[in-house]
Amino acid sequence: MQPKLLLATNNQAKVREYRSLLKALPYKLVTLAEQGITTVVDEVGESLEENARLKAVTLAAQSQLLALADDSGLEVDALGGEPGRLSARYAGENASDRERIEYLLARLDGVPWEKRTARFRCVIAIATPDGKVELCSGECHGFITFAPRGEHGFGYDPVFYLPELAKTMAELPLALKNELSHRGQAARQVPQALERLRRPQP
Repeated sequence: MQPKLLLATNNQAKVREYRSLLKALPYKLVTLAEQGITTVVDEVGESLEENARLKAVTLAAQSQLLALADDSGLEVDALGGEPGRLSARYAGENASDRERIEYLLARLDGVPWEKRTARFRCVIAIATPDGKVELCSGECHGFITFAPRGEHGFGYDPVFYLPELAKTMAELPLALKNELSHRGQAARQVPQALERLRRPQP
């Protein structure tokens, strides 16, 4: 029987991406809902790394399963790196994706194209029930468009433009997005991280 790997997120769009990204792993990917876990871990860390680690360690200990959590953020150069680790709460605690995008575009009003550079960053933490942790990370560079484009993806994908493809992240099919995205880059490091966690400690 395959061992379980807990996807420690309540974001169903993220769950779908991880099921696609990690489908080759010799683990059964399970969700918080499937395990009956309703705990919400407050993201009180000062960085993506701290928040990912906090979520993974807390939920691994509670579930007694290997747990994978991530924290990701959009960093816009013209805004001094905002929204960063506050990306999901940038327009308020319960704002929708559309409201977050509208708020971001309003903050960038009047900023010319060449100064709208940005990056998506993702940090994945994998924790064992006894508190061992491995981190994986990835980043993807692009520009913030003047208006949303595309129907795929979630979050800020409709305004994150990839110049090499002349498309926003939301205009890409999932397979291509997973190949290029910050989350895809971090996820490709997961097999090695799991291998390190399996090794006996010296």
